[in-house]
Amino acid sequence: MVFGRFKTYRSFGVLGINRRNADLILGCNPRRLFPLVDDKLATKSLCEAHGIRTPALYGTVSAHHELRALEAMLGDRRDLVVKPAKGAMGNGVLVITDRKGDRFIRAGGASLGIKDLRYHISSILSGLYSLGGRTDKAIIEARVRAHSVFDDLSLGVPDCRIIVFRGVPVMSMLRLPTRMSGGRANLHQGAIAVGVDVGTGVTHRAVHLDRVVARHPDTGRSVNGIHLPHWDEILHIAAVSADMTGLGYLGVDVVIDAEGGPMLLELNARPGLSIQIANGAGLTPRLDMLEGRDVSSLSPEDRASLAKSMFGSSEHREDESLVA
Repeated sequence: MVFGRFKTYRSFGVLGINRRNADLILGCNPRRLFPLVDDKLATKSLCEAHGIRTPALYGTVSAHHELRALEAMLGDRRDLVVKPAKGAMGNGVLVITDRKGDRFIRAGGASLGIKDLRYHISSILSGLYSLGGRTDKAIIEARVRAHSVFDDLSLGVPDCRIIVFRGVPVMSMLRLPTRMSGGRANLHQGAIAVGVDVGTGVTHRAVHLDRVVARHPDTGRSVNGIHLPHWDEILHIAAVSADMTGLGYLGVDVVIDAEGGPMLLELNARPGLSIQIANGAGLTPRLDMLEGRDVSSLSPEDRASLAKSMFGSSEHREDESLVA
């Protein structure tokens, strides 16, 4: 049974973790470049230098003594996001949606006071949420407001993950927050993974908790056939991200703000493999198609166009066996 399932995965070109680690992460991503994506502040600086929009930065907290000035830093802001600079998998991200008196209202309705907020940031500084448990910095930035295409669909702000290989976007998915995920677009916490056609930016298949679904479990709205706005710009951001980091294989996370349009949220030098489940297709054939192709001289716009022509809907290979 196990061998039979393995043959099924292989026949659909599913990229396994061993090849990802050996050939792609180690083979395409020099470790000296990892800090550019592992530190969200460094990523923000890169984006500013390359004209890529990110959520507005309100401030940073680098040391515990700076917490005394937290109230002054926040001022009268009613909504914001607090996150670790070197966090992973959405851990430590705190979304504040409103204020009532001296209480901060979290996504989901729970509230906390300024002492609770200081404690959370103190935990970030101590490395509770950082990669490897290293001391960290806290980022305080603007809260993204989801584009109207997501009205009555998602309990929180969705993001779009694009896998980029040799500067070319090869596969994408939309991550929809749920009540289970606490309003965060993180699959490990219960968000929905929705495959997105690279050629059109239209969603075509969704998986939640390893089961194929057609509707959002909380809102009941169909998650298929959604046309993501600004799709060409999203692909452009993905292609530019490869240039500005120098990484040959990376995950690019983009959000679509209601007013600001596409914004780069973060980059990942070790992107996960669940995007294949969301799309019902393996990454290996798409990576292989680019192996012998000279794309180094192409502009980001040309690489985005190439992605649309190579990896559009005609390349989809969908099969229920790709769901565990």
